[in-house]
Amino acid sequence: MRLIIVAGPPSTGKTSVIRQIIRSMPNHRFVYLKIDVVVATEDEELAAEFGIATKKIYSGDLCPDHAGIMVMEDAISWAAGLGADYLIVESAGLCLRCTPYTTQSLGIVVLSAVSGIHSPVKMAPMIALADMAVVTRVDLVTQAEKEVFRERIKGISSSIEIVETNAIQGTGLRFLIRTIEEGPEVTDSKTITLRGIPPLGVCTVCIGKTSIGWQNHFGVVRKLNGADYLFRGE
Repeated sequence: MRLIIVAGPPSTGKTSVIRQIIRSMPNHRFVYLKIDVVVATEDEELAAEFGIATKKIYSGDLCPDHAGIMVMEDAISWAAGLGADYLIVESAGLCLRCTPYTTQSLGIVVLSAVSGIHSPVKMAPMIALADMAVVTRVDLVTQAEKEVFRERIKGISSSIEIVETNAIQGTGLRFLIRTIEEGPEVTDSKTITLRGIPPLGVCTVCIGKTSIGWQNHFGVVRKLNGADYLFRGE
């Protein structure tokens, strides 16, 4: 079985890209997991359209990328038990600092060309550890904007493969499909790890304290003046 992890900001066309992947590989068995915070319907849409097994989880008060990390091993076991050829995990994409990609997977980041030429640098960690970047809505920008967008992505990761597409029609996705078919296989889910180090998240805000001002909090805190993080213990 192969594991595909699709990340990217909201409304960039992640599910449209996934739909084109499944449609382009009719002889393979796909299983799909959607991770979101409050509401998601993508699993229902893909199940109705392609007849595949799907699941979704709502992270609620937990960071959705952290929730995805916690359920990943269970998801792999579930997909393997169904005899899947591919498990596709779609992240919520709400935290541009988190990178949900793991070892033994193909990491795909989906970016929208209409989000602005500066947007890639705002989500650098999500791009830096991905194997491929799929840039959608390229038909809505000029050639010059496309070239600048590509250069911004390459400036973050010189080795990343870039595919440009209009995901609704699925143009330009042949290279993506071939890469998926030749991607890594899951050999042992017990040895899978994250590719990067998650951001620090140890503070009293995370457990529900609503006071403002670093003086009222413990854990990893930050002041307005000064670039260093502080750790305030009780």
